[in-house]
Amino acid sequence: MRTLFLGDVMGRAGRAAIAETLPRLREDWKLDFVVVNGENASSGTGLTGAHAKLILEAGADVVTLGDHAFDQKEMLTFIESEPRIIRPLNFAKQAPGRGAALFTDRRGRKVLVLQVLGQVFMKRAFADPFSAVDEVLRRHPLGGQAQMILVDMHCEATSEKMGMGHFCDGRASLVVGTHTHVPTGDAQILPGGTGYLTDAGMCGDYNSVIGMEKAEPMRRFVTGMGKTRFQPALGEATLSGVLVETDDRTGKATSVRMVRQGGRLEQAGP
Repeated sequence: MRTLFLGDVMGRAGRAAIAETLPRLREDWKLDFVVVNGENASSGTGLTGAHAKLILEAGADVVTLGDHAFDQKEMLTFIESEPRIIRPLNFAKQAPGRGAALFTDRRGRKVLVLQVLGQVFMKRAFADPFSAVDEVLRRHPLGGQAQMILVDMHCEATSEKMGMGHFCDGRASLVVGTHTHVPTGDAQILPGGTGYLTDAGMCGDYNSVIGMEKAEPMRRFVTGMGKTRFQPALGEATLSGVLVETDDRTGKATSVRMVRQGGRLEQAGP
């Protein structure tokens, strides 16, 4: 199975790149399943129903969220009507939507997608992500009901993402980090057969400060004072993420490649 994961979609530039490029990648790369993190797609914070539909219509099978999951208030109700959207598993139990679900690719194979939020350096405390993931993976052993299992680890600290990768090694097909908007260069297959990348980066304009127009973040760094709200940068976006190929029998990764398409970054793909 060939599964593409794309990192945080950032504002209008990221949405445009998804709409223009993902349909071609889906066909040219013969993708079986696509997961996109969309939590910054609407004005840089959160995701609206309309923008969720755009990402899904462009070719995503599943859209994951993150700590900004419900910044756009309509998502509180929209997520209940759209089962292809996954919010963090370790949100409060009363949160709408779900943090893990089984999906089916176009050939009938089952894919389990789950997302958790980390705890280190995050603005608010969330429930233990390791216990939350362990509970789901115990119910869904790799190579059993699910031919492919993808874990989106949404957090700040690279060490916590690495910890989750090793925690899931042999129990998930791919563990990929999101949230920092900066792609890392450590795509690999862990000893137990799990594909891993510390951060997928963002789908956005990299002539920016993590996807935001540079002036206001730089002003705050230099002066310690803010003047205006952050605004997503609007230049040509790079689609950043990871492509993993997995064995249908075992669910383990057979290859992992970083993906960078369009925009300013050095191009990468299969």
